[in-house]
Amino acid sequence: YLLDKSDKYDARDVERLQQDDKWVENYLIWRHDVVDDTLKMIDESFQWRKDYTVNDLTESALPKWLFENGSLFLHGYDKEGYKLFWFRVKHHTRDPKQQLEKKKLVAFWLEHYAKRDHGKPLTVVFDMSETGISHIDLDFVRFIVSCFTDYYPNFLTKIVIFEMPWIMNAAFKIVKGWLGPDAISMLKFTNKSDVQEYISGEYLPPHMGGTDSFKYSYPPLVDDDFQTPLCENGPITSEDEHESKEEIDADTKETGELNEEQNLNQKKMNSIEQISKSEETDKTEIKPKNAKKALTTFKGPLLHISPAEELYFGSKETGEKKCLIVLTNVTKNIVAFKVRTTAPEKYRVKPSNSSCEPGTSLDIIVSLHGGFAASLQDRFLIMAAEMDQSSGAGVPELTQFWKEVPRTKVMEHRLRCHVVESSKPSSLTLKENTFNIPAKNNEDLHIQLTHLLQINKRLQEQIERCLWFQQLSVVVSLLSVTVVAFCFYLTYTQRS
Repeated sequence: YLLDKSDKYDARDVERLQQDDKWVENYLIWRHDVVDDTLKMIDESFQWRKDYTVNDLTESALPKWLFENGSLFLHGYDKEGYKLFWFRVKHHTRDPKQQLEKKKLVAFWLEHYAKRDHGKPLTVVFDMSETGISHIDLDFVRFIVSCFTDYYPNFLTKIVIFEMPWIMNAAFKIVKGWLGPDAISMLKFTNKSDVQEYISGEYLPPHMGGTDSFKYSYPPLVDDDFQTPLCENGPITSEDEHESKEEIDADTKETGELNEEQNLNQKKMNSIEQISKSEETDKTEIKPKNAKKALTTFKGPLLHISPAEELYFGSKETGEKKCLIVLTNVTKNIVAFKVRTTAPEKYRVKPSNSSCEPGTSLDIIVSLHGGFAASLQDRFLIMAAEMDQSSGAGVPELTQFWKEVPRTKVMEHRLRCHVVESSKPSSLTLKENTFNIPAKNNEDLHIQLTHLLQINKRLQEQIERCLWFQQLSVVVSLLSVTVVAFCFYLTYTQRS
């Protein structure tokens, strides 16, 4: 189907479709697993992507004034941990001459985020405070809606509309018709009194009843404002630090014992060998044979990162306050890395700025600081770049290296936080021991569920066979009784 129309598509999109199962799955989900409708959506979205040169949309390819305007940007997260895509309607003016460029700005932001966070859905916020009839631009609103309904599958969680003027009620009745019945439920009309049902105050500006002091400005391009976390390399002297070297060694020993038991009882689980921590140094060097495998791994060009997407922390009730990130250097050179977070006051990361030798793995311990609790809005950014073999790996050399390395040579990978309320998480969580064994994730649960269904099916078949044999036995017994009775009857008649 796609090959017949290959001239209408960007070859990069076709290649991605053939390799990215998640992308295909999102198209199917968005079209309710109806293959014909899915193919139609792929066809339309691919043609649109080529027409708008989506794969080539970069910051430098668009006029600077579009970014300076501040009507569209990404910032913050809703209560479910989804990124917020803001449309500040009061900064938008209807101008047919600029319409195409503004539409390309929407496509730029959506593609920028889709590639960066691997297709994780967005929440769209229409901030309509201080707007009037002069700001109504149904063509532009329809384009934004169609991006989610037709071009970016399974990419929308909800549309939060803040303080819509009554004069626009008729206009949004038209918008509801564009959304279709499935997406209408995603519309959330709010005001200052109830908007925090969907977005917490820390990501709402004061005019929406929040406490977010963020002010849009350009340049640079608005990002997640990642900052250096607490407790860089070196001794940790915070008041809640209670892990002595002896405790760490004891925990590591317990981990080894636990691993042996797990290996005996769970053949499917990846073995995790005991790791010895180097003394009086912030840089932990670990040989490849000691590298632990998480259930998910992001395979980047410089580093493999486990877990791939989420760090699992416990709530205040469960008390799990530590996670482990495993970095594996897959290059032939030293790779420098640093870790940043959107909530530097909450976390300490050790090491947060170091390097990894070729072919080795290294552990990063992320722990909550003091009485803080993790939230779905928290993010971590891992930055990595290759170093020359002649370069040193000390703190001064690393500081100078990060000042000089071109951004184009820096690999970036983002991790989000997941709060586990009651059950154990699926990533590497550190609580009872330093390196806790990964619990079952969704994939494991799916495998187990499939296995249980198969067992259930076999039991049903056995029950059906038993019922069949039981029925056959009853029939045979009845026949036997009938034959015996008939024989008695014949014998009796002959004697008579």
